[in-house]
Amino acid sequence: MKLVLKILFVAGAILIAAYIVPGITIEAFWPTAILASIIFGILNTTIKPILKLITLPINFITLGLFTFVINAWVFWTLTFIEGVSVKSFISALLGSIIVSIVKLLTDSLTQKKKL
Repeated sequence: MKLVLKILFVAGAILIAAYIVPGITIEAFWPTAILASIIFGILNTTIKPILKLITLPINFITLGLFTFVINAWVFWTLTFIEGVSVKSFISALLGSIIVSIVKLLTDSLTQKKKL
């Protein structure tokens, strides 16, 4: 149930990013945004850690700011899904920031509180 909620929230965040950021378009919530959310989650858990490890020296020099570039690249890979369009790197960067903020809020709401 928790996984389904996370997928729905990230799909909503992708739609919010498409609404706010010019240059990002999503055709429909179902199946485009849901599929984008699932693929975004898979890429974040598999490819992103590898990229962070490979770019560790650059990340160290830039004090972690290169992570934004990695996040934008992962967001930009969603353009391989039919119905998703990201026009520029800046659009991908802004979209990834919006999705990250919504994902952070979602994670904080869905985690069990320890006493």
